[in-house]
Amino acid sequence: MTVTLTVHEFRLGDVDDPEIYAAGPIYDWQQSDSGKWVMENCVEEPIWGRAIDHKSWGYRISIRAKFSEQNATYFLLKYR
Repeated sequence: MTVTLTVHEFRLGDVDDPEIYAAGPIYDWQQSDSGKWVMENCVEEPIWGRAIDHKSWGYRISIRAKFSEQNATYFLLKYR
């Protein structure tokens, strides 16, 4: 059984092309300790999505990954 978790979230302002502006923070997260651990231990490649953030008139970017139950527990205990 796999568990899907939101492993990282951040906000962007009102930008013309959110995909381009999201690339930098996503890359920075992948180079962090938690990002490296997620990339090495997830079942499938993580996916990211965006949603309109009505509070800040921008976007909310979230990265989701699938893990085994054991790795999901480890992630939640260590990185949350």
